[in-house]
Amino acid sequence: MLVPRQVGVVTDAFGPGFRTVEREYRDHEPRVEGTIPAWLSGALVRNGPGRFEVGGERLSHWFDGLAMLRRYAFEDGEMRYTNRFLRTDAYEDALAGRASGQFATDTRGWRRFVSWLRNLGPQPTDNANVHVARLGDEYVALTEAPHRVAFDPQTLETRGPFSFEDDLTEHIVSAHLARDPHRGETFGFAMQFGMNPQIHVYRVPDGERRRQRLASLDAHGPGYIHDISVTRDHVVLAEPPLDIRAWRAFVPWTEGVFDLMEWSPDRGTRLVVLDRETGECVRDVTTDPTFVFHHINAYDEAGAVVLNLVEFPDADILEAMSLDELDVAGFPEVPDGHLVRYRIDRHGGPVERERLYAGGIELPRVPREFRGRRHRYAYCQTTDRKGANGLAKVDCERGEATEWLAQSVFVEEPMPIRRPDADAEDDGVVLATALDVDREQSMLLVCDAATLEERARAFLPHPEPFGFHGRFFRDGSDHG
Repeated sequence: MLVPRQVGVVTDAFGPGFRTVEREYRDHEPRVEGTIPAWLSGALVRNGPGRFEVGGERLSHWFDGLAMLRRYAFEDGEMRYTNRFLRTDAYEDALAGRASGQFATDTRGWRRFVSWLRNLGPQPTDNANVHVARLGDEYVALTEAPHRVAFDPQTLETRGPFSFEDDLTEHIVSAHLARDPHRGETFGFAMQFGMNPQIHVYRVPDGERRRQRLASLDAHGPGYIHDISVTRDHVVLAEPPLDIRAWRAFVPWTEGVFDLMEWSPDRGTRLVVLDRETGECVRDVTTDPTFVFHHINAYDEAGAVVLNLVEFPDADILEAMSLDELDVAGFPEVPDGHLVRYRIDRHGGPVERERLYAGGIELPRVPREFRGRRHRYAYCQTTDRKGANGLAKVDCERGEATEWLAQSVFVEEPMPIRRPDADAEDDGVVLATALDVDREQSMLLVCDAATLEERARAFLPHPEPFGFHGRFFRDGSDHG
C-alpha cells in the first residue's frame, strides 16, 4: 500500500555531495596542479542536482534536486569553469517554496490534487537534471519527463523549452540518447501509457528536430527503462520488471514517479533487439529478473548482438538513493552493480549471460569512436570501497581493472577522450569530477586513459553536489 512520505527538515548535517550550491560562476579559472594536454580542446558539460531544499524542507530523493549545469572548458592547456541553474517552472516553484511533481517529492499537499483535476491528470516536471545532448542546432538538458530545456553551450543560460517537430505521444522518455557518431544518428525511446502501453523507438538524424519512428512495441508492465544502445545494425532495449502503475498517479498522496513503481520479479527482464533500418523485431526474449540503469555499449558479432551493461539483482538501488538514506549512510551503503555481458543470438538460440568483472561499478563509458562497435575497455566509477569510490578502467577481455583511488574522494562519471589521430583504444585522457568529502573540495581530474595515472587536477571554487551525466563537445560535435 502506498503511504505518504515525510519531507525532511533542513539541517547542517548533510555532506557536501548532497548540499545545496548557492553561487553560480562564469568562466572561473581554477588553480591547476600538473599539466593539462594542449591537444585537449572542447568542453565537458555535465548535469545534475544543485539544490536539495524547497521552502525550508529537505527533498525526498537525490533525483529530485534542481538541475544545475556545469561546464569545464579546455583550450591550450587551460581550463575554465561555469555553473548555472536551469531557469524552469520547477526552479520558479522552488523559489516560491513549492516542490512540484518531482521524481519522489511534491510538497503542494491538497493543491496537488486540485491541480490534477484542473489539468485532467498530473503534469510532468521540467526539472531537466539528468543528461545533456545536442539536437538539431540546440544544446538540450534532458530528464525522463517529456520536457526538454535548451541552453547556451557557452554561458549555460537557459534558452527555453525544446520541442521536437513531430507529434509522437510520450509520457516517459529516454534521458539517455544513444548517438552513433559513425552514421550521424541519435536513437531514443518514448513510453506511452494507456490501455495498451507502448514503447516508441525513434531515430533523429544529425541536424534535424523531427523524430523518425523506428518501431512501436507493446510494453510489458510497462517496465521502467533508463537507457538504450545502438550497434552497426541494431537497436537494443532492456525492460526490467520494475513496473510503472500509471493509475497510481491519481491517488491523492502519490508524490511522483517513484510512488508508481512496483518490483515484479516474476515477469523477468525483457531484452529486445530491433533491426536498425526496418524496425523489425529480431529478438524479444525474457531472462531472469534483474534491474539496470545504464548500458555500457553494444555491438554486433557473428550471428549475435552483444550487450554490456551494469546489472543489479533488484530495484533496491532506487530506495537506497533517497536523501534520507544517503545523508546517513552515504554511497558505500548503496547496492553494487556489476558489469554483465549478454550475448543475444539473432536466430533464436539461447541468451548467454556472463559477469565480466567482480568489482562493483556504475556510470560506465567507452570512447566515442567505439560506440556501437566492439570495445575492450570500459571506464567506470567503482562503488565497492569504504570511505571513497574510485575510477576504474575495466579490461572486458581479461576481467581485470586498473584503478585510481584516494581516501575520502568520491569520483563521478568518467569521460574518456581519445587523442586526435590516436591508434590505440586507450590513447588519450579520462576526465572525471571528484569530491574530497573530508576537505569539502571538488576537483576535475585529468588521468592518462591507458594507466589512469593522474596528469592534472583542477580545483573547483566550491564543493559540487554529486551529479549524473554529461557529454564532451569538441568543435560542436558530441565526443562524450
